[in-house]
Amino acid sequence: MKAAPPKKLKLALLGAESTGKTQLSQELAAQVRAQGRSVAVVSEVLREWCEREGRTPRPEEQLPIAQEQERRADAAALTHDVVIADTTSLMVAIYSAMLFEDGTLYQFALERQRGYDVTLVTGLDLPWVADGLQRDGPHVREPVDALVRQALARADVPYRTIYGKGTERLQNALAAIAEAGDRKPSAGTSAWVWTCDKCSDPECEHRLFTSLMGHKT
Repeated sequence: MKAAPPKKLKLALLGAESTGKTQLSQELAAQVRAQGRSVAVVSEVLREWCEREGRTPRPEEQLPIAQEQERRADAAALTHDVVIADTTSLMVAIYSAMLFEDGTLYQFALERQRGYDVTLVTGLDLPWVADGLQRDGPHVREPVDALVRQALARADVPYRTIYGKGTERLQNALAAIAEAGDRKPSAGTSAWVWTCDKCSDPECEHRLFTSLMGHKT
């Protein structure tokens, strides 16, 4: 009997500016290639658009950008074992709502987010770094982080927040992906969410995570 082919995987990385999404996507891709599996990293269409046009998209330009982000992920899934989306249309929806008070993209984005096998949210423990192009400043990160978590919770999309620096961040992401493959939340529940027992404050959550990781070493 032939062994069953490895299950395909669509992985989404979400998070505020300067939280290590792009670096983590590349490191995860390297791990997948080392296992002999094909992998595609889908880059952020919104960033590409802003770099090309030299401006922020207008409200009517947001939906086509969100649609293109998901089209690329779908195309990559047809030809690769693993797809790593370095952000998804949900981030376009969040920024559109923040800039223009336009929440019309949320329905499309959250429906598409449910199609990813694993959703990881990059935590705020990395220092903010200016990129000279898009990043507004460290003060924007906490509101964006909160909106990501609220949107995922509202849509009942399970996720894990990833903390750590250097290789620790990569190992925590790999562990979260493995756990997602082993655990199947019941229908209608988001069992696979790491949150503080007492609040939803990201700094509190980080302290809890760090404490638990310390007990494992």
